[in-house]
Amino acid sequence: MVKALVKDVANEAAKDNMAPDAANPLKGLAQARKAAGEKSLPPVHLWNPELCGDIDMRIARDGTWYYLGSPIGRKELVRLFSTVLRHDDDGVHYLVTPVEKCSVEVEDAPFLAVRMNVEGTGKDQIITFETTVDDQMTIDDQHPIRFETEPGTDGLKPYVLVRARLEALVNRALFYDLVALGVVEVHEGQNWFGIWSSGRFWPMALAADIGVDCE
Repeated sequence: MVKALVKDVANEAAKDNMAPDAANPLKGLAQARKAAGEKSLPPVHLWNPELCGDIDMRIARDGTWYYLGSPIGRKELVRLFSTVLRHDDDGVHYLVTPVEKCSVEVEDAPFLAVRMNVEGTGKDQIITFETTVDDQMTIDDQHPIRFETEPGTDGLKPYVLVRARLEALVNRALFYDLVALGVVEVHEGQNWFGIWSSGRFWPMALAADIGVDCE
């Protein structure tokens, strides 16, 4: 499978005059996939290869991956890259394989949540998201959701943890769906507007700040 993917990327690169070389991020992908097995994620947290620098790979705000300025069109390839993505203590995102570590520009969050499933109601409610690369995560203690104020608009942006410092931005349509599920609860002595999932209340904003009736 990986050999076929590598061949596909090489072919796409050739079409765009981007022939792979020693600095190409595909160099160690086959080894990474072999280390992980068919269904598991590669153990990127165990690898400490040499830094190969900036390879001009970017993840746009809408979740599109770019290499040398061109979008990577095949979802299967993007999924493969996403499995070796790591967010280090220095705040930089890297593609990490057993033989290389290459920095990746992330405009917002590395993943984008585009599907949502809700089971149950009230305090028994369970909310699950799915990303563009098919990662699934339920809002719980292992996958917390947070809400940040967007500079310039004062609007809220929700982020849910996918794994190991890697977050998914919840897209705008799903954010509206989250708001529709919102309730007011007393949290740390104040009235907060937020959502329930996995038996826990996740505060979104102070009720008074957004004009929500607390009755």
